Amino acid sequence: MTSEFMAPSTAPTAAATAPRRGRFIGLRRALAPVGEARGLPKWVLYIGLAMVAVFVVFAIFAPWISPYRFDEYLTGHGQRFPKSGHPSGSHLFGTNIMSTDVFSHIVYGSRTALEVIVIAVIISMLIGVPLGLFSGYYGGPLDRTLVLVMDAMFAFPSLLLAILVAFLLRGKFGFLGASFSGIMSAAISITVIYIPQYFRVIRNSVISVREEPYVEAARVLGAKPRTVIGRYVFGNVVQNVPVIATLNAADALLTLAGLGFLGYGVQPTEAAEWGYDLQRALGEASGGIWWTSVYPGLAIVLLVTGLTLVGESLNDLLNPVLRRRQLLPVDIVADVEGEVSPHDAAGR
Repeated sequence: MTSEFMAPSTAPTAAATAPRRGRFIGLRRALAPVGEARGLPKWVLYIGLAMVAVFVVFAIFAPWISPYRFDEYLTGHGQRFPKSGHPSGSHLFGTNIMSTDVFSHIVYGSRTALEVIVIAVIISMLIGVPLGLFSGYYGGPLDRTLVLVMDAMFAFPSLLLAILVAFLLRGKFGFLGASFSGIMSAAISITVIYIPQYFRVIRNSVISVREEPYVEAARVLGAKPRTVIGRYVFGNVVQNVPVIATLNAADALLTLAGLGFLGYGVQPTEAAEWGYDLQRALGEASGGIWWTSVYPGLAIVLLVTGLTLVGESLNDLLNPVLRRRQLLPVDIVADVEGEVSPHDAAGR
């Protein structure tokens, strides 16, 4: 009798924990190929993550890693740093023409680059993915209008479009503070480039998924369009987003450097930016002052390479067409003999 009264008390607990477990089933299923990775894609992913992690550490702990602020040019005694000074013990990567420390620009430039990349990629996904979902699912005039707008955006060269948007947004985010307004303007100008990419990928996937039998069954059972999109369509088209986001992050860094090089990106008084450092170092390169251009350029190359390696390895691991599953050797004779027990063999 005691067991009869105790059994119902455990049922609600199991029912309450079941939805929690269900929420993570899709995430575990999507990341399962990464955990099962073997061979070259696995090591490429690890190498790319390690390269990106170095710059993430720079960005988070910049005040503690950098010996000076990015705009600091005076010593504690009020003396100015040497102008275009050689690398030394007090200035590991030397100083530039403005007498600021190059290593400090590399460290603080990591923070600027990652802030712009994260903001640009997140806003691009938040706009492009829902537009692609609704456009691909509903079709009709909404789909034709959005496709026309996205194609018009694709017609512009990406860097030219970013320059145009950056010029229009200059000074519009002053309420965020002097140090963050330039970062936000650069991020929004880069966002405009990548919204059509997410839109196209998601829309094309939704067009093929919406005709699947399980989606038709959900409609027949009376599920609302919002439920069908959120529960049955979204989970089957979103697997390409992480790969696109990682590759877009690498391209966003190059676009940010291009904007800074042309003078339309983050201004030198707002934050350290590697593209502007390269533009300022051009005149010094012919005079044998190599450190002001080599180190910012090397930082761009390393971070872009790391992000590209992560994106390409994720594409190999998450794309079912490219993914290689681990094949285990099979011994048919041993398996057949193992199925025959000694008792059966004696009976025969």
